[in-house]
Amino acid sequence: MTDLLAPLGALPGVEDGVAQARAAVDGLLAHRVLRRRSAEVTAESALRGARASAELDGAGIELERLRGQLLAGGTVTLPSRDERGARLVEGAVRLHADLGSVLVAWRHSPRQALARLHVLAAAALVSDPDALGRPRAAGAAYEDPVEIGPAPDPLEVSARLDGLARVLVTGSTAPAVVVAAVVHGELMALRAFGTADGLVARAAARLVLVDRGLDPKAVSAPEVGHAELHSDYAEALRAYISGGPEGVARWILHCAEAVALGAREGLAVCEAIRRSS
Repeated sequence: MTDLLAPLGALPGVEDGVAQARAAVDGLLAHRVLRRRSAEVTAESALRGARASAELDGAGIELERLRGQLLAGGTVTLPSRDERGARLVEGAVRLHADLGSVLVAWRHSPRQALARLHVLAAAALVSDPDALGRPRAAGAAYEDPVEIGPAPDPLEVSARLDGLARVLVTGSTAPAVVVAAVVHGELMALRAFGTADGLVARAAARLVLVDRGLDPKAVSAPEVGHAELHSDYAEALRAYISGGPEGVARWILHCAEAVALGAREGLAVCEAIRRSS
């Protein structure tokens, strides 16, 4: 089967962007704190990534406020009293905390894994439990919190999800950052479930980085990178969705920069743990 993603690594600037992202993650993985306390870094990365992912969808909350609320009982309250936003934050936290449990399914059945990701993210956001984990039906509404534009109809969504799953199961020689960018971009373009699609897309991209060995312990936080680059996030996505080599390259480079920034966040976590010991 043709490797559809491999040529993307040759797009202008992509090779250098990917190399910089990998160097940043490799620098994080070499930190001595990870020799004995990687589980702590993974947990903190998950929390920071969840908070940043929810923020990108409009549900912002300070990290320490979120941490305090979770420690106090797990119910999130946003300063704006936005109940739906609070449930979105809780879904992001739940999703990132349980991401490791989805990894085996991701390797063998990506569509099943995506359904599980949606259940974790959107359990408190949909009124119909039967809609959890299922692609949106014809005529169903969908959310567009980052304002990237219209989504494809459900028939196209199903076909593109099948195509994406085939590509992932077959494998690719493309770098992990490229594969993660495509997964992220496709899921954002499709709005496959209609609710919490951003959370699912960013979590799936993180799974790719773990599964393909770039960040096997999930100690970086690429979602934090995307949040730092929030002013470019939607525009880069629209460039990807519009098609063409230039647009796809722009999105991949955005994702590569987010991965590098996420590695920097992981280093900050390592340093905080080192100072506290």
